[in-house]
Amino acid sequence: MAKSRLIGDYPVIGIRPTIDGRRGALDVRGSLEEQTMGMAKAAAKLVEENIRYSNGEPVKVVIADTTIGRVGEAAACADKFRKAGVDITLTVTPCWCYGSETMDTDPLTIKGVWGLNATERPGAVYLASVLATHAQKGLPAFGIYGHDVQDDDDETIPEDVKAKLLRFGRAAVAAASMRGKSYLQIGSVTMGIGGSIISPEFIEEYLGMRVESVDEVEIIRRMTEGIYDHEEFEKALKWAKETCTIGFDKNPPELQMTEEQKEEQFEFVVKMAVIIKELMNGCDNLDPKFSEEAIGHNALAAGFQGQRQWTDFYPNGDFAEAMLNTSFDWEGAREPYILATENDVLNGLGMLFMKLLTGRAQMFADVRTYWSGDAVKRVTGYDLEGKAKEADGFIHLINSGACCLDACGEVKDENGNGTMKQWWDVTEEDQKKIMEATTWNAADNGYFRGGGFSSRFLTRAEMPATMIRLNLVKGLGPVLQIAEGWTINLPDDVSDTLWKRTDYTWPCTWFAPRCTGEGAFKTAYDMMNNWGANHGAISYGHIGADLITLCSILRIPVCMHNVPEEEIFRPAAWNAFGMNKEGQDFRACKAYGPLYKTIR
Repeated sequence: MAKSRLIGDYPVIGIRPTIDGRRGALDVRGSLEEQTMGMAKAAAKLVEENIRYSNGEPVKVVIADTTIGRVGEAAACADKFRKAGVDITLTVTPCWCYGSETMDTDPLTIKGVWGLNATERPGAVYLASVLATHAQKGLPAFGIYGHDVQDDDDETIPEDVKAKLLRFGRAAVAAASMRGKSYLQIGSVTMGIGGSIISPEFIEEYLGMRVESVDEVEIIRRMTEGIYDHEEFEKALKWAKETCTIGFDKNPPELQMTEEQKEEQFEFVVKMAVIIKELMNGCDNLDPKFSEEAIGHNALAAGFQGQRQWTDFYPNGDFAEAMLNTSFDWEGAREPYILATENDVLNGLGMLFMKLLTGRAQMFADVRTYWSGDAVKRVTGYDLEGKAKEADGFIHLINSGACCLDACGEVKDENGNGTMKQWWDVTEEDQKKIMEATTWNAADNGYFRGGGFSSRFLTRAEMPATMIRLNLVKGLGPVLQIAEGWTINLPDDVSDTLWKRTDYTWPCTWFAPRCTGEGAFKTAYDMMNNWGANHGAISYGHIGADLITLCSILRIPVCMHNVPEEEIFRPAAWNAFGMNKEGQDFRACKAYGPLYKTIR
């Protein structure tokens, strides 16, 4: 796979096999050693085979040297885990154990406990006991308990237990991967957009990240003084000229730039992409006299202001944003970057959550327009079908060109359905299809006086998708909205008619949420009417349940979602905060507070 672009190790999962410590004539402990350690090894194997870091490598798992029956062994395990860089612990047991003696008491680790559902030994009793002790000590832990009783010699992991173990693992790894990294804002607030008004306190206290800031002029300085990897730039420019198709120019003839000007601008935007990469993660190939610039900002995500001070004068950032967000570039397939247009940090962080959970490129879009079935019929004569009909309409997702190119839907899975692959599965043929589906159109001079190029494609596939929005609410703090649904494929003439009512040179996606017939998800209209901001972050797949689990780790309540109740998985202590699951979430998040806040 790929070398990490960032400073700092990836989070490690530590497995803690706890056991009944009694010896005596019957040697209770001895009779359970093999089974207990077997559960630990089975859990480790499941995680290693199914969860990857964002660079594509399997998640690293360590197991305690011995089973843990008394406090001395718990201390030895904690010491080993500290040295191994363990951020996440999973305690497993088939039997009764001494809860407060064997539990993980580190306040900064993310905790899960799996108690075997079997009748021979009371693993469920220990699970209930130790979860109560976690709650009593203010250390939230996820409880994992299978639905069906297993025999004591059954070494398999039931499917429902697998689902919870993997959901916990994915969310915990995503949460811990953010710790110690940076969000880099290039510029500041864009056109008064609330999402680009950065809150260092939120990023520091909830995510464990720091905020780094550079002025946009730094890009011009680096261009002017030659502070960039010249070899990479030449490679990137050659690739871009060979693979990028220049589309039509919608501007009035008198405002169109000459071909020479366009070529200069194309070189400019490619150089922007190279420089922003280096601002985020540094570069080992700079001239030694630029050793300071070579360090980078250790940025796991970034945002570029652009509008308006930059885009009124310089070519826009759409090429850099689209290409960096995509799962490949001139180097071939590589881990997608997260680069939010308009420096919408809240949308960028939403994209980051989903990238860490899935390993896929993410979409950035305006939540532009709700189209009802009646409105579509009036304008085009077309009667909605399928998912759009079920939702009584759909939502137009469109932005000036920051969206990952993977979202065109031209890549197919083994069944011939449109998909967005995890980046390590993206082939050269996939890359070719995506680039052939994309054009780069001269920027609309009404929006971008300085010119540039906007990516343009149409999502021509029905794909499962999850759209989210992170919002900050005065007096409440952060909240997350989640809408699972599908991208939809309209007939070309219908798409064209509707698309041309906005900007025909921007990437276009039609989205229909899964509607429940009530509340914020009664119809697609109600979903949009309850959406909390102008932007949304969109990922391939239905990953709402993973996001809910992740948010509970980060203490961010979910204020709106359409995830089936049976898939919701939060720490066991949440059950103590009332009977309504969503009310529980708000009260528990408030009670526990941000994970990294040191002053209460």
